[in-house]
Amino acid sequence: MKPLAVIVLALVCAVSLARGQSVYEKFFTENTLRVDLYHNGTKGEEHYSFDQAFREGPWPGHHTKLIDTLNLGDYLLCVSDRATNSLLYSRGYSTMFNEWQTTDDAMAGVYRTFSESVRFPYPRRAVRLAISRRDKRMEFHEIFSMTLDPSDPAKIIKRPHHGVFSVVPVMVNGAPAEKVDILVLGDGYAKADMEKFKKDVEHLTDVMFHTHPFKERKEDFNVWRIDVVSGESGIDIPGKNIWRRNTLGTRYDTFGSARYVLTEENKTLRDIASEAPYDFICILINDTRYGGGGIFNLYATTYTNEQLPSQQWQSDYMYVHEFGHSFAGLADEYYTSSTAYNDFYIPGVEPWEPNVTALTDPANLKWKEFLTPGIAIPTPWEKVVYDSIEAIRGKLDRLAPDYYDRREPLQKAEREVLRTSRYAGSVGAFEGAGYASRGLYRPSVDCRMFSLSLVDFDRVCSAAVERMIDFYSEPMKK
Repeated sequence: MKPLAVIVLALVCAVSLARGQSVYEKFFTENTLRVDLYHNGTKGEEHYSFDQAFREGPWPGHHTKLIDTLNLGDYLLCVSDRATNSLLYSRGYSTMFNEWQTTDDAMAGVYRTFSESVRFPYPRRAVRLAISRRDKRMEFHEIFSMTLDPSDPAKIIKRPHHGVFSVVPVMVNGAPAEKVDILVLGDGYAKADMEKFKKDVEHLTDVMFHTHPFKERKEDFNVWRIDVVSGESGIDIPGKNIWRRNTLGTRYDTFGSARYVLTEENKTLRDIASEAPYDFICILINDTRYGGGGIFNLYATTYTNEQLPSQQWQSDYMYVHEFGHSFAGLADEYYTSSTAYNDFYIPGVEPWEPNVTALTDPANLKWKEFLTPGIAIPTPWEKVVYDSIEAIRGKLDRLAPDYYDRREPLQKAEREVLRTSRYAGSVGAFEGAGYASRGLYRPSVDCRMFSLSLVDFDRVCSAAVERMIDFYSEPMKK
């Protein structure tokens, strides 16, 4: 029996056509249509409104896998032919806005507006664009729709963006439509820092493709970079009243979380990115504070300047970890670090993310195909010991000069607990995940989405990554 969310998804998106190369050729041109929207509201309330639309360069995505079958994300974009109501394209995604709704400010009734963009192949004739959001039961409901006619000059801007920054191929394994295309941008890199940016991209690309399962699927990816020059080195740190002329507008202290790095300059980011083929965006931050972020199908950010050479591995960890969020829709599995969120996951409701469960139906665990035979559900682990170490580590002052010296023995002890756990390497349901110590479960004792370490993704997260690679990279049928 199909999950209810999948059935609702199909109903929301209307009637689907038989898929094939002819569908693309009949309904789409070779270009990309980018639609900018305003997304505003507060806790329990949201609205979309149209801003502008652009005809951009060649569509970089697959020409036959137009319908999203992965059922990931908080939102779902559906594009249908207006004349026949046939579903032509769909994608799941998440937003800054839905994270904002869980913050203290939103809980207090403050309203905010965010700029967002959706992209799809450029239609030959009028289409209906619809956006749906999951409700508390994880079912999609339409919240916005509009008609776009490519022949309407009042709606679609056909003037191309004139790039002022260089687009450079870093790793090319084939045509963009047949590969996963990662675009790497830099923020806070001044003109004098551009050689560093080049080396940062090369290094972190190497890190990515030496991490399982990316290393086994390297040939399914292309990597591009755009040499974005900022007015000065570094990015904004509002909590320290530090403001810099960084082109992409990334900043620390997003939603009040010191290490959370995002940007609200969506249109600037999209204008610059439009010069290159991309499916997914990574933004490298030329700053020294530990920080980053990742939102599914939006972008990932990673700091690159570690003040102590012995800790440079943390940036390597973060680059892959945050890409796990933005690329595969993976949830954070840790539960002890502070966040800006209130009730990010609804108690008793099964999350959509593939690597976290509320264990609402133990007999039909979402990753049951990977379960270690005979393992107990929920699965016991050395949580009391781990939590006692983490409680001490959590009291350390991250900004103190001796922070890393004091943290090192505690971190070593935590890794030893995980390494020697009774069920290390097994797949079960281990309590503690998604920012919650109780009530949410992760697949394995340890994973790149759980601990601050260079450990690989576990079997469940690896499978989620590979499903996404397969969706974007399978060669087109001739």
